[in-house]
Parts: sequence; C-alpha cells; structure tokens
Amino acid sequence: MHIPWKDSLVISRARRNLLAGVIGSISIIASGTPSVAAVSTGPDETPLPSAVETFEYPNAAKILKEQGIALRKGDGHILLADCRVSKDIQVMTSMDHPGQTERGLYCFKVTGTGKTGYLSLEIPKVYNIMTGDVAVRASLTAEGQTQTVTVPKNDGKGVGTGGTPPTAPTVLVELRVTG
Repeated sequence: MHIPWKDSLVISRARRNLLAGVIGSISIIASGTPSVAAVSTGPDETPLPSAVETFEYPNAAKILKEQGIALRKGDGHILLADCRVSKDIQVMTSMDHPGQTERGLYCFKVTGTGKTGYLSLEIPKVYNIMTGDVAVRASLTAEGQTQTVTVPKNDGKGVGTGGTPPTAPTVLVELRVTG
C-alpha cells in the first residue's frame, strides 16, 4: 500500500537534514576563520603612548625648576633625596639654590641591592663627592674634558676647585654605583 504523504515526509526530512548539515558546516568554517575588525584612525585621534622604557628621570623639568639641577636618565636605583633623610651619595657644590634641603648640597638615595645604579645628570660647580655605604664612579666635565673619579664606600673625593691640586669648576654628568 502506497501512502503519498509518507513520500513527502521522507523528502522533507532529507531536505531538513541536508540543510542542517550545510548550516553546521558553514558555522564551523566561519568560526575557524579569524576576523579583522576595522579600526578608524581619524585625524583627531592621537596614538597611545609607547610602552618602551626610556629611563628618563621622572619629574625632571620640575626638579630643574625647583632645585636647579638637571636629572636626565637612570635605571631608578639612584634617586634625588632630602638630605635630612638620606645621604647615600652627597654632592657638594658652590652653587646655592633655594630648593636645596641643605645649602650647597644635593643628596641621593640608592635603592635596590645597593650594588648597581646609574644616573645621568648635570650639577654645576661640584667640588666634592661623598659616599655612605656604597662605592661610586662619577664622571665630571671641565673645560671640554671629561674625567672619571672613583669614590670608595664611606669616603669622599675632592674634584674641580676642591681637588688636589684645584682645577677648573666641574659639572657632574654621571653617577654609577659600583658596589
């Protein structure tokens, strides 16, 4: 006995299964393909800042204005400090500035292990460098010449007009903690 509605039911089930298979295949293919979102960079949009470390000293412009010294770059282990609090490295200068915590003196704190540290800076008229529990190598310039001096732990070194023999006024341009 032949029932016509069963034939149409079989065909519709086959079509339904085929359609479901096609839709499933398309969705699997589409989910495996990476999509690219369009990003608008209009003329008024500014790019995000780079995450590359430049080692520039934070608040350098403010320190120059308030204390009269230029702190350029460093590794973060030598920091300008209040001389009443920290005297790991003391730089004596014949330059007086209202922002100094002690007249004619700039002090630096050494952070981390105290074994390493680097700071590029500019302090004019330096005549003496003293250290606490760290050894320091300092680079100074005078009359276009650069000289490097080593100051052992808990010691001091006269430079420029404070040196033996006295020389031209010096500008401290670099401090390196050496141990």
